[in-house]
Amino acid sequence: MTAGPLPHTHSSTIRRVGDRMERPVKVMSTLAVELALKSALLPAWRGSGRDVDMEWSPTGVLIDRVRAGARGDVLIAIDQPIAELVEQGVLRAGSVRPVARASFGLGVRRGAARPDISTPERFRAALVSARSVVYSLTGASGIHFQEVMKRLDITETVGSKATVIQAGFTADRVIAGEADLAVQQVSELMSIDGIDVVGPFPGPYQKHTDFSAAVFADSVVPGIAEAFVDHLSDEKAGGVYSRSGLLSRIASAAR
Repeated sequence: MTAGPLPHTHSSTIRRVGDRMERPVKVMSTLAVELALKSALLPAWRGSGRDVDMEWSPTGVLIDRVRAGARGDVLIAIDQPIAELVEQGVLRAGSVRPVARASFGLGVRRGAARPDISTPERFRAALVSARSVVYSLTGASGIHFQEVMKRLDITETVGSKATVIQAGFTADRVIAGEADLAVQQVSELMSIDGIDVVGPFPGPYQKHTDFSAAVFADSVVPGIAEAFVDHLSDEKAGGVYSRSGLLSRIASAAR
């Protein structure tokens, strides 16, 4: 089964800030940092008197849209495509700020038994015994999970009964009863009410994903965009990422 939503957005209009008119900063972001931004970073930004328009997309969808010409003021995405977009002149050189690192994990419906996935053997057994495992085709987690299945030699066993979505939160399908286990980045699993995080993939099958924020070269509000990127990469933001299932990269960033 393959299905998935379009990117979702929060829209605002030009507003007055003091004696000037200012439009919201437009941000195109990966779903991986949605919990961190919605829980604290966006409210703090709006509390300063400025607004923001957010567009949330799975990693693969996000980058495809930018490569096809979609633009905003700020992009939050995986390091590698951000570096490529800087080289292509799409993003401003010197504006890139590391923000967070994500880990892949499994989730179950809240209150359900949590399988032991602490070792590669138990991880494999949990996947094989599940009625169905749900993953996303276009998300970083789903792309990696397909490689994990190959390495564990369970592509036929697990893949044949998997619930596959094009994009979005896999946890929604577990809550709906379509699958037992949701594969996604831990921060994304944590963002869905009604899900318990089983834990991260065991070491040999884990893959960390690094995310950064950068300003689009053709942003019409570059000063505000730079201020927003600074907001995402200050010390307070580091604590927010850590509480949202991510590893903060703020301390390791060159200041």
